[in-house]
Amino acid sequence: MTLAINQNPKPMSNIRDVARLADVSVATVSRALSNPEKVSPGSLAKVHAAIAELSYKPNMLARNFRSARAYAVLVMVPDIANPFYSLFIRALEDRAQQKGYAVLLGDTRGTPERELEYIRRVETRLADGIIQLRPSSEKSQNIIPPDVPCVNACGCEFTSGPAIRIDNRKAAKMMVDYLISLGHKRIGVISGLRDNPHAIDRLAGYKDALEEAGIPFDKDLIAEGDFTMWSGLNAAFQFCNMDVKPTAIFSMNDEMAIGAMQTLKSNGFRIPEDISVTGFDDISYAKYSDPSLTTISQPAEEMGKLAMDMLLKMIEGEPLSQRECVLPTEFIIRKSTAPVKK
Repeated sequence: MTLAINQNPKPMSNIRDVARLADVSVATVSRALSNPEKVSPGSLAKVHAAIAELSYKPNMLARNFRSARAYAVLVMVPDIANPFYSLFIRALEDRAQQKGYAVLLGDTRGTPERELEYIRRVETRLADGIIQLRPSSEKSQNIIPPDVPCVNACGCEFTSGPAIRIDNRKAAKMMVDYLISLGHKRIGVISGLRDNPHAIDRLAGYKDALEEAGIPFDKDLIAEGDFTMWSGLNAAFQFCNMDVKPTAIFSMNDEMAIGAMQTLKSNGFRIPEDISVTGFDDISYAKYSDPSLTTISQPAEEMGKLAMDMLLKMIEGEPLSQRECVLPTEFIIRKSTAPVKK
């Protein structure tokens, strides 16, 4: 039997190739891998770009490299434009700097392919651990290797692994309970994508409140969005075109609620006189919208600090006192809600 042998195999990249492509010294590349805090941000960015282009992987079997610490953590963000995440990241970065760590941001756009690109940075020791902001659950895909220190900071009830979360189902029920107490029985919902764990939990809370009040669930009152302002603006047209319109709307985040209010007002609805609107998250725009938005406030800054503290313990090999931390939410009543008009 004859074996075909590739006479011209593609040579593996080495640290000199990285240095040459990044236009820095080999010593700078070495420092970027072992002590990134000692490398200027500009040089560090060039080294990371060269490593990604060359698919360079340092020798993980080398004992000195295995013991090296990058003193950096990777934060994987599904939507870097979301104002809620900006609050979280700012608090996390403040805590990281206090502990001598840098923060690398990865805009994954919620796709496994982009997540894998960033996970490789941890596998090649460009970062020591991961904070995942994409909500995960029993049914959602988890592609992070089990030996990589990771904290899910926007988890749901059945998130596997260390997690920081709120009780989305309970918070959503609280909001819908409030609308029912104002006399609203026909309550529309602007949801996130139907397979999003947060949307699933918040819809369950909506249904809990209806069931407790003896109000039948009507699937026609659910308009699907994707947590963006644009999707909320479009979803509200579904309610405007109904023969029997809802008297209130529960939006699963503030951005969609603010978008929906624009559509409602442009179609002649007064808020809250004709229709009440509520949100979720309490982003900074919520208090300045017209009218100001009744919403659920998530403790974004506390979540960021706790996530960083939990991840550092894992990196240092310290035991976690608790693998899941469920933080309380705050119910904020503003001017976008009122008793149902009789």
